[in-house]
Amino acid sequence: MTINDIMHKALMAGLGIPEKMKEVIDELVEKGELSESQGAMLAKDCSDKASKTGEDISRSISDFIGKSLEKMNVPSKDEFEKLNRKVMSLSARVKKIENLQRNDN
Repeated sequence: MTINDIMHKALMAGLGIPEKMKEVIDELVEKGELSESQGAMLAKDCSDKASKTGEDISRSISDFIGKSLEKMNVPSKDEFEKLNRKVMSLSARVKKIENLQRNDN
């Protein structure tokens, strides 16, 4: 499950959208204003639209966070890993040089 999926589900649950939508549709079916098949189609349509809205919000939040981190000059995971590999390589070279110097003395 991606961070976007988690954010989307949290947003939908926080707003109570799925439960409220089901309550309204069930009420319309009970009153005879919708057939059960119409209620099911309406529930699916509303759920699809809510999911799309949630995905759009999640994408916007992710974009905002990414741009904020970029403005703060925070290195990406790939950049960090590349720098870490360089440091590890340089550390190994320094250690090798130190060992050579010790052996020469």
